Amino acid sequence: MRYVGVKEVLKAVRNNDVSKVYIGKDAETHVVAELITSCNEMNIKIVEVETMQKLGEMAGIEVKAATAAE
Repeated sequence: MRYVGVKEVLKAVRNNDVSKVYIGKDAETHVVAELITSCNEMNIKIVEVETMQKLGEMAGIEVKAATAAE
């Protein structure tokens, strides 16, 4: 994953630097709502991952991640 975390992923989406965004299904809605809106506006594919823990592992970090992108 090139980007990890809501702020970093949101910035990358707005700069049109990503083709796919991953969001943990257990991420709080208010945390990811703006990111989801931006992805829909930019026609960027959203992939739901079972848990934030799993997404963190996929991103190669040792903590949970609400979002990541590539």
